[in-house]
Amino acid sequence: MRHRKRTFNKLGRTTSHREAMLANLVCSLIEHRRITTTLVKAKAVRPVAEKLVTLGKRGDLHSRRLAISRLKNPDKVKALFGTIAPALADRKGGYTRIMKLGRRASDSSEMALIEWVDYVGPAPAATTEAPAAEATTGDAKS
Repeated sequence: MRHRKRTFNKLGRTTSHREAMLANLVCSLIEHRRITTTLVKAKAVRPVAEKLVTLGKRGDLHSRRLAISRLKNPDKVKALFGTIAPALADRKGGYTRIMKLGRRASDSSEMALIEWVDYVGPAPAATTEAPAAEATTGDAKS
């Protein structure tokens, strides 16, 4: 019997592929603070991200090890426990927000933006830098 067994979307993937994809989405959410993905993936990543924030709010070693086992990325877990979880410490739940963006032009799948609700932290570091202007010495050939 399946009494009180909650169904979830398998996203057309095997278990290992689905778990890896959700872990990667949560790592991207931790790094960029908001990500754009399909609505179905956003709805699937929400419970994973919120459970990890709850672990981050506990903050003990066991919680950190559980988060590392889920995300497979100690740097992102450090960011989660160090900045995101303390910023969301006064909330009792509902750490993420999903906003619908409309349909994607190529395949008409519903797109959504998932982001942290109250977290206003430092902006992610820019990956592209402007090239430094070279100093000219006056020996320029004409």
